[in-house]
Amino acid sequence: MQLTSVFINNSTIPSKYTCDGEDVNPPLNISDVPPEAKSLVLIVDDPDAPKGTWTHWVVVNIDPKTDAFQEDSVPPRSLQTITSFGKSGWGGPCPPSRMHHYHFKLYALDIEKLDVSGTAEVKQIIEAMAKHIISATQLIGLYQRGV
Repeated sequence: MQLTSVFINNSTIPSKYTCDGEDVNPPLNISDVPPEAKSLVLIVDDPDAPKGTWTHWVVVNIDPKTDAFQEDSVPPRSLQTITSFGKSGWGGPCPPSRMHHYHFKLYALDIEKLDVSGTAEVKQIIEAMAKHIISATQLIGLYQRGV
């Protein structure tokens, strides 16, 4: 399974997708999803945050036939849940200092739908999908303000 975007792995995320730009989600391309996958989950987080890992985006119940996330949108019938910003939806990189690493993690699951609501936090998502992951991949983007 592969996840790609307008930035390559371990390179800088364009400022357009951050708090210094339009703060919209970057386009993502998905390929090589296992044929047995029944749904996908996307979690974007920043493990370099000063107070522990900061969750920037959570999207669940993604159709496994999805091959892309368009800029500033999510696939139909998917569900965005609560981030560390206290709301659902994309919250772009906005590190207070130094270079941060943003992990775009894509999981293929053996179930069609996670039984969670839009108010679920990432911990609940991880617990709900833990025994259902059949494949995973990640794309890492970097961002530092004022550079």
